[in-house]
Amino acid sequence: MKMHVLVPLCALFTLTQQVPSRDRCACELTNTEKAFPHDKLTTVKDNASKCNSNTTPQKTLELESLLLGLEKRLPQLQEDVSMLEKEDDGDLYGVISLQVVENELLEIKQLISRLRSTTLEHQFLTNDTTKKVSEKHLLLNTDIQEGSMQFCYKGRLIFFLCICTVYFIIASSHIFLQGNCPHGWLRNVTGPRVYTAGEYPGSYNYGAWGRDSKPEEGKESWYWLVMMTSSNKYSNYVRLYSSLSALIVGESRPGNVQISPSNPTTNTIQGPNTVLYGEALYYNCYNQDSVCRFNLTTKTVTTLQLPKGTRFNSKGNFCHLDECYPFTDLDLATDESGVWVIYTTTQDFGNLVLSKVEEGEPMTLGQTWYTSVYKQAVTNTFMACGVLYATRYVNKDMEEIFYSFDTTTGMERFNIGVFINKMSANIYSLNYSPVDQRLYAYCDSYMVSYKVLFL
Repeated sequence: MKMHVLVPLCALFTLTQQVPSRDRCACELTNTEKAFPHDKLTTVKDNASKCNSNTTPQKTLELESLLLGLEKRLPQLQEDVSMLEKEDDGDLYGVISLQVVENELLEIKQLISRLRSTTLEHQFLTNDTTKKVSEKHLLLNTDIQEGSMQFCYKGRLIFFLCICTVYFIIASSHIFLQGNCPHGWLRNVTGPRVYTAGEYPGSYNYGAWGRDSKPEEGKESWYWLVMMTSSNKYSNYVRLYSSLSALIVGESRPGNVQISPSNPTTNTIQGPNTVLYGEALYYNCYNQDSVCRFNLTTKTVTTLQLPKGTRFNSKGNFCHLDECYPFTDLDLATDESGVWVIYTTTQDFGNLVLSKVEEGEPMTLGQTWYTSVYKQAVTNTFMACGVLYATRYVNKDMEEIFYSFDTTTGMERFNIGVFINKMSANIYSLNYSPVDQRLYAYCDSYMVSYKVLFL
């Protein structure tokens, strides 16, 4: 007797066990499915494991180490070259210095070579993995009707290749997917690099400082300082320093540039969140929901009216659980593309609103973006490469960059997890400078800077 049946294996086992021993019969099972390809699946699993081992975060760490090594060697090379140029000792020590410079150049050349080979390897892996996943995905769609065995096999194959792809995306996205930023994505903040009380130690708790993000020729090394000299709320001048060392020791040259002879009054500075860009100071106008721009050359002030409902006069401040920072309704920021203003409005229920400030006469408000982060849950904001970053208070020693909003993609993230070591409990102003990729913070009368690391 020959029977052709299609039953599950478990049902077959039940059937044979129920047949009485005295009436045995032989049943031949014909399976119309192809045999499960265990050998092929094992090969796929091995290939996926190899792929994962080649694209783990250690690869990213290797690349980051090479970049940091290059970052440290370049300033040292510049310093040694400067020393070589100054030496005039009858060629005795100049020859030794020249040898040192040659050795440093060789090390830098080797680093660049390793960087090139590493990035090319990652790019090859990206292309190869993408190609394999595309091929298997097409195969799955074509043969999905072949049967449960083949569907199971190809589904698991896609699963393993997708795991490999996800690992590689995590490892390589920081390298290749840089958006519109010439440096890459913000990876970490180190420091502080500068920590000084300046020439007025402990006198003015609120203020801001930094560098002109678009300096005039000959003023690339200048620094500026704005202190809230009236009730910790208002100021009527910006103080200039010809170098960082001059700021630290308190030698202000050319000195103060005055906005108004009295303080406070129309168009004077309200709140600590000010920035300098293109020889112009941008700030919250006194007693207005407007941005003021003070031209340091012509000594003139122009204003930009913000949308109706914008909160001002300390009604939409940055805060944490213990306190709010007064008159921080408007936060001005700079990055590689220009000037931005961060604020909140009644119609947006207190969430952060971001607008581009367009240069020109008169100033105009450019494109506006709306976020879903509540401003009073934020202690500070800054811009870098068209991305808005927000910080929050962790404790008196630590601040966290926890949020980002990408103006190119509109994507929000609440899990940035970059921590800033504080030298004082409160950071009253925080701004990024595209000139040197640093954050400039004003903390309880202290001026602090941090290095921003990108990948």
